Amino acid sequence: MTAFHDLLARPLRSLRLSVTDRCNLRCSYCMPEEEYAWLPKRDILSFEEMGRLAEIFVALGVDKLRITGGEPLIRRDLEKLLAELARIPGVQDLAMTTNGILLAEKARLLKDAGLHRLTVSLDSLDPERFRRLTRRDDLDRVLVGIDAMIDAGFENSKLYTVVIRGTNEDEILSLLDFAREKQLELRYIEYMDVGGATAWSREQVVTRGEILRTIEKAHGPVEPILEPHSTAPADGFLLADGTRFGVISSTTEPFCGSCDRSRLTADGTWFLCLYARTGVDLRSPIRAGWSKDQLAGLIRRSWMAREDRGAEQRLEQEGRQALAGAEEMKANPHLEMHTRGG
Repeated sequence: MTAFHDLLARPLRSLRLSVTDRCNLRCSYCMPEEEYAWLPKRDILSFEEMGRLAEIFVALGVDKLRITGGEPLIRRDLEKLLAELARIPGVQDLAMTTNGILLAEKARLLKDAGLHRLTVSLDSLDPERFRRLTRRDDLDRVLVGIDAMIDAGFENSKLYTVVIRGTNEDEILSLLDFAREKQLELRYIEYMDVGGATAWSREQVVTRGEILRTIEKAHGPVEPILEPHSTAPADGFLLADGTRFGVISSTTEPFCGSCDRSRLTADGTWFLCLYARTGVDLRSPIRAGWSKDQLAGLIRRSWMAREDRGAEQRLEQEGRQALAGAEEMKANPHLEMHTRGG
């Protein structure tokens, strides 16, 4: 395979594969509305279709696959897809993002299927706050799921926390302590103005600088972890005792110049940027019987024409508000974060 790049010299290396748009939480920063327009079930890709597309993406240079949702563990028999993806030559990193609610009963199945690592979303350790954030009373299930993940032998797994001013910024240190106790790496995420963040405002964003200052005040100076040529979305840091953590600061300090990620929704729409309003339809051609070469050609041409830098363009906007409103997302569910997989 000949390497190819987009118009900003970025390679195609990482694919986020959404297996469902459904979720068993209703987090305020992702799914704040009461009603949603769901993807039609007839449009959802089968595991066979997902596996075929994944093989083509890997043949084109993708070596990192991340399974997302919605909540991916809702998808029945997901371990069958994982086993298929794990067998694809060239896949170096097979990961999954989950809210952890169903993890206790499925962690061992995921490990046995060949999943390499997990990321669990955890935005609060306070049961009442967790309920307000998610509109569900499931913190205990998430914590049990995290323990099950550790017991199943997953290594290099992480916790993700979206930090929102006036909501959970006072838990920056307690969540870090929890992650250290569990020997997991915590990654803080700046509140983003995309997908279901219909109530987003600049004032609610706790910046990377603020997060670092809070940690330094409690733990002393933090040391940046320098990883040359890394395209990971998080900047890594190290405490004096060896604790690692990261900050994903795509809202205030975007990293579009090194972004090698794209997203495939559960119904086969391929988004080349998290902030993109339109994507490439891969479901229609795969169901029309296109060959692997034809599908690969479509993917290659689309990527080579890519010049997206959505986060940087958002940063430049005056009067910046949420990317889309509730009514617009009802009309176009592909704008939802839980549809395109974050």
